[in-house]
Amino acid sequence: MLTLKKKTSELLADAITQKFGEGLVSPDELFRMLEYPPDSTMGDLALPCFRLSRVLRRSPVQIAEALAAKVKCAEFSAVTAVNGYLNFKISPTDFAKRVASDVTKGGEKYGSSMRGVGKTVVLDYSSPNVAKPFHIGHLGTTVIGHSLKLLHEFDGYSCVGINYIGDWGTQFGKLIVAYKLWGNREQIEKGGVDELVKLYVRINNAIKDEEIASQNGNPDAPKHSDLGDASRAEFARLEAGDEKNLALWRWFVSVSLLEYEKTYKQLGIEFDSYKGESFYTDKMPAQVEKLRNMGLLEIDDGASIVNLDKWNMPVCLILKSDGTTLYPTRDIAAAVYRQDTYKFDKAIYVTSAAQTLHFAQWFKVVELMGYEWYDRLVHVPYGTVSINGAKLATRTGNVILLKDLFAEAISRVAEITREKHPDEAECMEIAEKVGVGAVVFYYLSNNRMRDINFIMEDALSFDGNTGPYVQYTYARTCSVLERAGTTGEMTDAPLGELEFTLAKTLALFPEKVAQAIDEYEPSVVTRYILDLAADFNRFYHECKILSCEDEALKSSRIALTSATNRVLKTALRLICMQSPEKI
Repeated sequence: MLTLKKKTSELLADAITQKFGEGLVSPDELFRMLEYPPDSTMGDLALPCFRLSRVLRRSPVQIAEALAAKVKCAEFSAVTAVNGYLNFKISPTDFAKRVASDVTKGGEKYGSSMRGVGKTVVLDYSSPNVAKPFHIGHLGTTVIGHSLKLLHEFDGYSCVGINYIGDWGTQFGKLIVAYKLWGNREQIEKGGVDELVKLYVRINNAIKDEEIASQNGNPDAPKHSDLGDASRAEFARLEAGDEKNLALWRWFVSVSLLEYEKTYKQLGIEFDSYKGESFYTDKMPAQVEKLRNMGLLEIDDGASIVNLDKWNMPVCLILKSDGTTLYPTRDIAAAVYRQDTYKFDKAIYVTSAAQTLHFAQWFKVVELMGYEWYDRLVHVPYGTVSINGAKLATRTGNVILLKDLFAEAISRVAEITREKHPDEAECMEIAEKVGVGAVVFYYLSNNRMRDINFIMEDALSFDGNTGPYVQYTYARTCSVLERAGTTGEMTDAPLGELEFTLAKTLALFPEKVAQAIDEYEPSVVTRYILDLAADFNRFYHECKILSCEDEALKSSRIALTSATNRVLKTALRLICMQSPEKI
């Protein structure tokens, strides 16, 4: 519809010039005023003329009536003035021909405006903490982040995907202590990150027990843990460059990344950089010194802070009282490095909404430091996820591993697909695409700020608004085209309402892509996919395609099926999903 809206806005601008004078309203202003009527019987496109009353010094009714007589276009079967609205009724056949042609010419790039050409976007997402499990809580940052990367790349941006892994911090002090007390190298090499998680849970529980014991039944007494002190000391040694601790740390990182890569492979995700928090260890002092020289650092109870009272935010901690760094310190150093390295036009951070204050604080500190690119930093938050209402917590071991969730989804889909695909290799290939896709689609079908309660049965259903449903729709288009032996061609055969509705939905794809990018909201594309699948399935069930006796109409219907096939495949890819040709 973008093409038609642009054309309409230009026609309207010409009509206004002829009727009311030059330079009163630009095509761009008119483009933004055009809207889709809630009821298609009113029209397919509308201009609310009350927005022009002040400029044109006429009533909306007078403006609509004057313009209705001036605007002419082959794709409009009627242009009418109704109660101050200028309504445009589209000619189904001419419109569908152009849309199908646009899809064919655009191919894999149909839907892209290429407005990002020459611009660079850095995206920081996924970023699991080393030695912790890759659980469903990481799914949001991973698939939202990668979808945003795919969307920006699709629109012409040069993108850098960064997995800013959590490979630094006090948790490594805990893990080093736990390993020295209870660890077994051979067991960890065999069990991988799961064994590291057991050690992490054990040390946290032991510290908690010591803290409780130190209070001697008095909940108001101060807490203390010898293991907690030992953990902080080990991390301080790690930051100071102790070679034994560094060797353990490097091993923990390698064991973890080996496990994470398996999940990324299932999701079809590759990163351009794995520079984690540790990479910025030697880059933080320069930023701390800059803050100090600018007079922004204050000492509060031994800690170094930036006071943000003027902006109604708590203080931003830069250094602890023992001199060790914190998340804001590392994030500031990372942002400076990324701007120096990539010269980004946007730097996008995809994290939980719980970190919103953290990002607001250090973004403000970057601004106070005089970095002119501070306004190119974008935080994209998302809601929490639970499994059947149960919250997740690594410290207590209450997590649902993503690999286990995928395995269960794949297993359940395989049970269904074996009936149609007895060949085990083919069955499992389809089951993995559909099972993993079901989990991803279930997550991305919601607005990113909504909290999600994941229910496997709902995600895997072939009925309703699910991943398997839209993948099955894509497979259906593949089947029709395979049996047709051609992609068809649009003809002048008159089209009915169902074909027209499908064409209008196909035409909306470029707008939805742009909206998803502007709002940092992949669910815009997900909801569009559901709309397209629903419109195609109604068309498929109620319109004869291959059995149509009118050859011209048959060709047009095949062409619309081909266009749907192309757009569905592109749209699914943009939300990290594969498109199996058979299910």
